[in-house]
Amino acid sequence: MFHVEQLPKVAEQIFGDNLPVAEKFANLLVENNEDLGLLGPLELERIWSRHILNSALLSPLLTAGAVVADIGSGGGFPGIPLAIIRSDVHFTLVEPMTRRAQWLEKIKGELDLKNLTVLAVSAGEVQKHSFDQVTARAVSALSKLIPMTAPLLISGGQLVLMKGKSVEAEMSAAAKARAKAKLNKEEILTLGTEYDLDPTYVYTATVR
Repeated sequence: MFHVEQLPKVAEQIFGDNLPVAEKFANLLVENNEDLGLLGPLELERIWSRHILNSALLSPLLTAGAVVADIGSGGGFPGIPLAIIRSDVHFTLVEPMTRRAQWLEKIKGELDLKNLTVLAVSAGEVQKHSFDQVTARAVSALSKLIPMTAPLLISGGQLVLMKGKSVEAEMSAAAKARAKAKLNKEEILTLGTEYDLDPTYVYTATVR
């Protein structure tokens, strides 16, 4: 029998008044996880710390009024936690798997997230140069992810990509892709330690 992580105290600091909506999202994830394979069974033991809070940490990096694409949303990460916190930002969740896209549409209604659109397509089918910022989590290495996401940005738009500990090595391996995409203001950020959470690494870059 799997164990579901209890609500950490730090969640209130991160979600504030929106915490009840985040809790409802967590409950829906647990209820639907087995049928849709949204997270591995063992991941429910860290559903908050590794997934919901981990995603929410990107919130301060988003620009007020921005139009943001979340590529490969899967179970709703990082897009759903971010949409819960940032009602001033519009999110387009891009998820090619039909069943998961349908689930995300259901979640949109259940949580009454009016700042959210779901597209059941691949990143290659999304209109180019349409977004101010693009996010992604656990999709692929930067060498593949940058060519997939950078074309979606307007001039001056920003990539905000969640990565693992190997992000510096990925950057080196993606040198050609980075140059072709004409990226500048590249930075690796480490988030979460201020909340005593495991480090979350984020690669940010702007398209010239």
